[in-house]
Amino acid sequence: MASLAPATPAKPIGLLPCPIRGGGIGSARPGLATAAPRLRVSASASASDVPDFLSSDWLETRKKKPLGPRLNYNAEEAVEYQLEALKYNDRPRQDYGIEVMYRFAGFDPFERSTYFGRQFDLGQFERFRRIFHHSTYRVLLAHKERKILSSLWVEENQYKQRVWVRGARPEEEEIFQFTMIQRVGGSWDGYWLTESLTNDDGDTFSGGVAY
Repeated sequence: MASLAPATPAKPIGLLPCPIRGGGIGSARPGLATAAPRLRVSASASASDVPDFLSSDWLETRKKKPLGPRLNYNAEEAVEYQLEALKYNDRPRQDYGIEVMYRFAGFDPFERSTYFGRQFDLGQFERFRRIFHHSTYRVLLAHKERKILSSLWVEENQYKQRVWVRGARPEEEEIFQFTMIQRVGGSWDGYWLTESLTNDDGDTFSGGVAY
């Protein structure tokens, strides 16, 4: 009987060292691009820190708190601030005044609203913005003159104000009515919000409006 050959001892397998963060074995292979760092500009940054692809006034507008409802605004002040924002609608950026109006709007974005008199779905800002560019409401954008015609306290938490507005275009003028409500309870308790902004011409959208 042939004798069994002695077993050959197994050779030890060398293990690679653990990856080392920052270089050495296990670091990123050549040719793989490293992810670009995300742009971060702090509020305390200087103008020289703003990248070239942003506008020159980007840093200043970022520092400013957006205009909107404040607990210390009364009803008259809330209307005044909104009208002033519309007068300078494109400062500091295009349609900023309409953004201010949207912040003051007191409607539920999940329900059809009568903010403009007729029922509209205003849950998206773009739809709200387009109505302000309608032939009637555009009078408010960059208007030249305005005058309060009347004001009325309907009740303690509801205020109405009628305003005559002369627009930027020749012979362009309209009368609008703000209806302001003061919220009671909830996260907006005590704030004055705009329930509606309607034109005195009750047939404003008779021809329809694409929004």
